[in-house]
Amino acid sequence: MNESADEKLIQQLEEELKKVKVSDLLVQTLYTVSSLGYGRLGTEDRDLEQAKLAIEAMRALIPVLEGAVPEEVIRDFNQVTANMQLAYARAVSESTAE
Repeated sequence: MNESADEKLIQQLEEELKKVKVSDLLVQTLYTVSSLGYGRLGTEDRDLEQAKLAIEAMRALIPVLEGAVPEEVIRDFNQVTANMQLAYARAVSESTAE
């Protein structure tokens, strides 16, 4: 790519970033963190430290979104977090039993 094409691409990216809402990015982040966290609770790729980090990140970010997104989004993420906490407790219990 030549310099003017690079500059044009950077300008386009900057314009796109101006359209992104922080609340949308946080919702996407929570979705990604929950998916990764659940993945680390599975028997194949179990990593309880990473799963705990995902749970703590969810617990920290959800309250930040209150008032910025619909209440059902908050409720759903709170439910996902509760489910992850239960799955984490189960995984810890399985790990200590082994």
